[in-house]
Amino acid sequence: MNYAEVIEYVKKMTSDNGRPANYPFRSRCEHTMRVYRWAIKLQAKLGGDLDVIVLAALLHDIGWDDQRPHGEVGAELAVEYMDSIGVDPDIIRRVGEIIMIHEDKDTEAELSLECKIVMDADLLDEVGAISILWDAMATACEDEASYKKAYYRIKNYYRINKPKIRRCKTDAARAEWTKRMQLIETYLTQLEKELF
Repeated sequence: MNYAEVIEYVKKMTSDNGRPANYPFRSRCEHTMRVYRWAIKLQAKLGGDLDVIVLAALLHDIGWDDQRPHGEVGAELAVEYMDSIGVDPDIIRRVGEIIMIHEDKDTEAELSLECKIVMDADLLDEVGAISILWDAMATACEDEASYKKAYYRIKNYYRINKPKIRRCKTDAARAEWTKRMQLIETYLTQLEKELF
């Protein structure tokens, strides 16, 4: 499988799909590449079909439509694309299913290991050091930006997201989530000492 070709397709689709960025620094393609790297790390620990995991991670956010769930749109585009490059029909089916449901992080449905890994990789991308950076940059984009505003935004993110560990589908992701929450907590403690 030529993943470089798939990555080029993802760059084009995430650039052209019309999905509005909630911040000027937010790149759907960069997010996708981080999810891809996390999916590979989780697969190395947990197993599963690497081609299914990599393709689903890379293609999970290519779709966008204001009227339909992006997982549904993305699955349709991904299936069409994979078929056009000659991917095995069983892999196409499995990847399409993962993309279709990847955003339903609270599902109670029975999921394949590959689906769990992709969902967990998607979750892990937006918590930890990256979320601290995101919150600081988002605050800087607001009127009257300040260190204290950034501190309160980071603290609120931590409070809201700490319990979302329940969304992690694998023990490996739960362990990583816990480490990342501890990192944010340690950062906030130090920032409090420096700001107040």
